[in-house]
Amino acid sequence: MALTHAQKVRVTKEVVRHDKDTGSPEYQIAMFTEKIKRLTAHLKKNKQDFHSRRGLLKMVAKRKKLLAYLEKTDEKAAKGLRKKLAL
Repeated sequence: MALTHAQKVRVTKEVVRHDKDTGSPEYQIAMFTEKIKRLTAHLKKNKQDFHSRRGLLKMVAKRKKLLAYLEKTDEKAAKGLRKKLAL
């Protein structure tokens, strides 16, 4: 199930750069983290949902690439984000 607007605001309120921020790496990483948490809980209940498992693995890989990019461009922001999101 997709995240509602209120859930997106709650998840990303600490990492957004400005009011209409949706494309920054920090925002995207926060969104992927929330989606990964929800999908992990779903897969614990539905162990044979292999299609969702593939989607989860793709999200984890994308988040990892975004974190690597953020570390390369702004190491201080990357460390702060890891601390805020407990990664």
